[in-house]
Amino acid sequence: RFIACPHLARTVQRCLQDGASPGPQPVLLECAPGPGILTRTLLNAGVRVVALESNSAFLPNLQSLENSLDGQLKVIYGDFFRLDPLVTGTVKPPALCSDKLFETMGVAAVPWRADVPVKIFGFLPQKKERNMLWRLLFALYECSSIYRYGRVELNIFMSEKEYKVLTAKPGEAKAYQALTVLWQVGCEIQLLHMEPWSSFVTNLKNGGLAIPKSMWLPNDHLCLVRLTPQQNLFTGSLEPTNSATFIFMVKQCLAKPKSKIADRLNSWSLDNGGKLLSELEIPKNAATRNLYPEDYRRLFEALQNSSMFTETWFHDEVLGSIRNIN
Repeated sequence: RFIACPHLARTVQRCLQDGASPGPQPVLLECAPGPGILTRTLLNAGVRVVALESNSAFLPNLQSLENSLDGQLKVIYGDFFRLDPLVTGTVKPPALCSDKLFETMGVAAVPWRADVPVKIFGFLPQKKERNMLWRLLFALYECSSIYRYGRVELNIFMSEKEYKVLTAKPGEAKAYQALTVLWQVGCEIQLLHMEPWSSFVTNLKNGGLAIPKSMWLPNDHLCLVRLTPQQNLFTGSLEPTNSATFIFMVKQCLAKPKSKIADRLNSWSLDNGGKLLSELEIPKNAATRNLYPEDYRRLFEALQNSSMFTETWFHDEVLGSIRNIN
């Protein structure tokens, strides 16, 4: 767990309030507030906060703060990164179900193209960063979990290494990955702030910082990144019901980033793959890592509308990978 220092709390407050639209503001869900440094800063700015805390040691102080206010703060015992576990029977806290969480917050589902209903602020668990980014990605494209309620906005501190992956450009070795394409298609990605690791304290017993090592990409900061789902994500042939197929099409294409996209289509037994690429104005000799995220979306939609394409060739891998991610 990383805890922001006071000066950083004020920076975060400004970032979260920048660009706020007039009228009623969305609920701010703060994940793992800890001692409440940021919580108090947000409350002083007049923001309505729901604090989701999984460490029982921090709860009494937060609950005392809640009781001193008139409904501006609500404290819930739970772990955002253990939402909707794949278990049978009763879900044991701090794990919890998103429907119970949103009911407690008093937030109802809105249409996808409506305004953002909830803003979430938190820190990605450093040991599970990549896994959590994939879990959130599946939920986004399937409109499940938190995204059943609309275009929930994430404001998350992540390592600089993962931020570089999410914002990489086609052709960039190592950085440009399936995760890159899928987040760029699914969300507007904004860097709100970069802060050196030294600005954070930790409650680890040894007092150290668990800074992930990176050989290929810079990782000198934690980055506060805003991920806002695209309003037009589900237009054309891409829908929540077939989005898992889109995800695994991209994963297969970028599993060997130096391979040619035409060869990948041929491996799927698509007899007219070259013709399809010509119609999309994608060079037949283009490597899979040189296609833009929007190229992958256009390719998927063309395959969906083509008699060449069936989804059965991904079925087993889709189900297996979803189980692994969860």
